[in-house]
Amino acid sequence: MGGELLNLIDAIVRDKGIDREVLIQAIETALASAVKKGAGKDAKELTVTIDRQRGDVTVLLDGSKLPSAEFSRIGAQTAKQVIMQKIREAERDVIYGEFQTKAGSIVSGSVHRFERGDIIVELGRAEGILPKSERIPYEEYRPGEQIQAYILDVRKGGKGTEIILSRSHEGFIRGLFALEVPEIGDGTLEIKALAREPGDRTKIAVASTDDKVDSVGACVGMRAPRVKNIVRELHGEKIDIIRWHQDLNEYLAAALAPAKISEIRADETVQHALVIVDDDQLSLAIGKKGQNVRLASKLTGWQLEIKSRSQLIAETLTLSGLPGIGPSVEERLKEAGIVLVKQLASATVEQLTAIQGIGDKTAEKLIAAAKEALAPKPVQSETSEVDAAATVDATQASATSETAGGPSSDSGQASAAQPDETSSP
Repeated sequence: MGGELLNLIDAIVRDKGIDREVLIQAIETALASAVKKGAGKDAKELTVTIDRQRGDVTVLLDGSKLPSAEFSRIGAQTAKQVIMQKIREAERDVIYGEFQTKAGSIVSGSVHRFERGDIIVELGRAEGILPKSERIPYEEYRPGEQIQAYILDVRKGGKGTEIILSRSHEGFIRGLFALEVPEIGDGTLEIKALAREPGDRTKIAVASTDDKVDSVGACVGMRAPRVKNIVRELHGEKIDIIRWHQDLNEYLAAALAPAKISEIRADETVQHALVIVDDDQLSLAIGKKGQNVRLASKLTGWQLEIKSRSQLIAETLTLSGLPGIGPSVEERLKEAGIVLVKQLASATVEQLTAIQGIGDKTAEKLIAAAKEALAPKPVQSETSEVDAAATVDATQASATSETAGGPSSDSGQASAAQPDETSSP
């Protein structure tokens, strides 16, 4: 019997990956529980020992060795149940320990099934949970499809180890770049900052510790295979790779690429910067629905305010040049503390009608004229054409640097959309 027991233990160790000593101790505990239950209340001291070499089982009940025949009659079924329970607990501990060390890294798996809005991903011996809140918007998944995900959390639950996965977390992007760009793994490159709107666009700032390695070029790769692989995994999410700068003005300008920045007025005390651009760069700097400036602000940690030169000039306009304002009206407005067009534009009808000689219709016309004077003037080229012309395509950028193992960009920025496509904000 001893040899059979050891063969069984060794088979479980191989199949489940459980530590041999842990399993033997679990079996000893289970057998002791079963024997004590069969012996009743008279048992005071009971120990069960399994010989590690021969597999022989020794049972000592109140200091006396229990005959094997009597042992075989006591609680065999109970012992089996307890042993199986201990094996399951040990297996859960093994899985927990294995994936706990992988937390914060990328794993590959296959879509197994859908459960109450969550996706269950097969990860070999374990299953991961990809909640709806951690998925990339608009992504669709099919059973059996191979996907990669970021291990967000590993915890012990009532039904075993719960492995929470994410594809929307910023760590997912960091992990993909670490897999595709060897220079990040060996410490030559460092991801300084990252800002992401999952499924739409990501901005990533990188720096090199080696002057011979171009940070942007290494991330893109020769002819852009590295960044294309990442974009393909993200199902077309646009990625802007910029060079991190210690100089604040250069860093802010790079973060707002592909727009060209004319001037930056930074206030370090409140980390606010007024960014001035030419009129034809305003829509490009702001981006579609404000996305470009929003991501740049997250990337740098600064509050960014974008204004065109015409807006800046308009804000200093005095009332004398505004249509519909005569000398008497201008004088009354100045007496009320309104001397600039921007002050008039922010005033309400109630505030203006409180001034003697200004009625409702006049107040509405004055406010409308002020807002029109401050409105940005439309540029000749359409936004989409400006975007396409100003965006640096990762494929085109790949031919300029070989020493870095990839392309370089004088502007310190590369942008990638779906393979062989340019991106626009």
